[in-house]
Amino acid sequence: MTYRWNYSTLSTDQKIIKDELAKELNLHPVLVELLVNKGMETAEEATRFLYPRLEDLHDPFLLPDMDKAIRRIEKALGNKERILVYGDYDVDGTTAVALVYKFFRGITNNIDYYIPDRYDEGYGISFQGIDYAVNTGVKLIVSLDCGIKAVSKVAYAKDKGIDFIICDHHMPDDRLPDAVAVVDAKRTDSVYPYEELSGCGVGFKLVQAFSLRNDYPFSDIEPLLDLVAVSIASDIVPLTGENRIMTYYGLKQLNSNPSFGLRGIIEICGLHRKQITVNDIVFKIGPRINASGRMMNGKEAVDLMLANDMTTAREKSKNIDKYNEDRRELDKKITEEAVEYIDNHVDIKHQKSIVLYDKTWHKGIVGIVASRLTEKYYRPAVVLTKSNSMISGSARSVPGFDVYKAIESCRDILENFGGHTYAAGLTLREEHLNEFVDRFNTISFDGIEPGMMLPQITVDAEITLSQITPSFIEGLALFNPFGPENENPVFLTKDVYDTGGSKLVGKGFRHIKLEMTDRTTDEPMPGIAFSQHDFYQRIKSGLPVDICYTIEENTHGSKSFTQLMVKDIRG
Repeated sequence: MTYRWNYSTLSTDQKIIKDELAKELNLHPVLVELLVNKGMETAEEATRFLYPRLEDLHDPFLLPDMDKAIRRIEKALGNKERILVYGDYDVDGTTAVALVYKFFRGITNNIDYYIPDRYDEGYGISFQGIDYAVNTGVKLIVSLDCGIKAVSKVAYAKDKGIDFIICDHHMPDDRLPDAVAVVDAKRTDSVYPYEELSGCGVGFKLVQAFSLRNDYPFSDIEPLLDLVAVSIASDIVPLTGENRIMTYYGLKQLNSNPSFGLRGIIEICGLHRKQITVNDIVFKIGPRINASGRMMNGKEAVDLMLANDMTTAREKSKNIDKYNEDRRELDKKITEEAVEYIDNHVDIKHQKSIVLYDKTWHKGIVGIVASRLTEKYYRPAVVLTKSNSMISGSARSVPGFDVYKAIESCRDILENFGGHTYAAGLTLREEHLNEFVDRFNTISFDGIEPGMMLPQITVDAEITLSQITPSFIEGLALFNPFGPENENPVFLTKDVYDTGGSKLVGKGFRHIKLEMTDRTTDEPMPGIAFSQHDFYQRIKSGLPVDICYTIEENTHGSKSFTQLMVKDIRG
């Protein structure tokens, strides 16, 4: 694959800021450059970023309607009303439900939780869910990670004598549901300083607000941050601001004393006694939690996360691991079918987007398949299937193209939709399918520039291999946790060459295990370049190449070593 390397050096003004910060911060100049590139101008800003503090979490009562939400919950507790905690079936929704239920379960027994079935009920608040609340005597529903557009559902609940508190992080419409409280930082009237909370993050702010109002110490709710970290990493929200703080402390909790349920998943993933990172959540922990909602019912994931002992946690983790294995097989099969169809029936060079429909595809897998297609063809992808009498599916996008807005512009022919800039879901009637395909492809054709269909690598700084010292690595570790909008920095080093130890490895010998050096050092630097075997002969010839890479600490047994994860090579 051909990558475009984007690298901009600091402006004159930025260089002045860098020099001033370098005097105040005990950091390598290259690391100071990274901070300046993130827009930091003062030592105070840099220190807050490098050393996250729980004291810097915002006042939860700045969120819209938070005061109303807490007063209504207090009333429900005082009157011994039955409360239902309701959430979406993905990782963000199930962690949010587990967090809020776990907290209030310690205060009242008059509480229940509900996760809609992906296949029978679909995304968000459902009439079936409200009917369940009616039949079980619920007087208050607290919805998490969904509900911001559930105008008719909330009205239906109100007619049945049930109040709603909506805690969401998705974009609202002009008309809000008639709930007791609508807690969402993306409301147009919100003054909350940070808009990018996950759904579980909003749930944590609800619990934080209740704790503040009722004099519970923060130490009572800090252990719940392990669930928040899992939600933030899995929902691909920016790892900035409050999300960075909560993920930082959530990872500490995951690595020191996770809840029984998360410990069960950690064990089944083979992460026990290892330092868990955001990547481990994204590629190992999150997919297993998600597999429950994709293959069966998300309620099983909540049951696991609420486990009160390790025997239960291990048993439920095994079930969820089996769902994940089934999910992998389906994912592989459907992706292969989609790729085969595109290669045989789509003139991909002249298409700026991909929209596929197959009524036999599994509804719980289409989002993953859309992601795979976007990665392979570097175009927005919408993958649809039939669910009951409707067509529903998921969309994924490339940087620069807002797939949520593209889908929103087709709202007149959609039954339901929601999501974010790079990931969205939708439901429509079969008679509108062709019109949706035509309209989405037209919007994509008009909105996507040719350069957006080329994968890009943003280079953060140019360095020599001799600069990668233990103190440099120690300083770089302060930039963790890495994720969206705080990516692991990509470095460029020019004119590196083989020390004689580079070799092809892996299945089909498609990867290069590197031993490289440059003009500034004689010490060989280990690295790995996945799927870049085409460069092997040039590297072995002794000719210099340019590489861009991230730096990672690799652990083998009790030994740790620095390794370059080479993203691209140029001769």
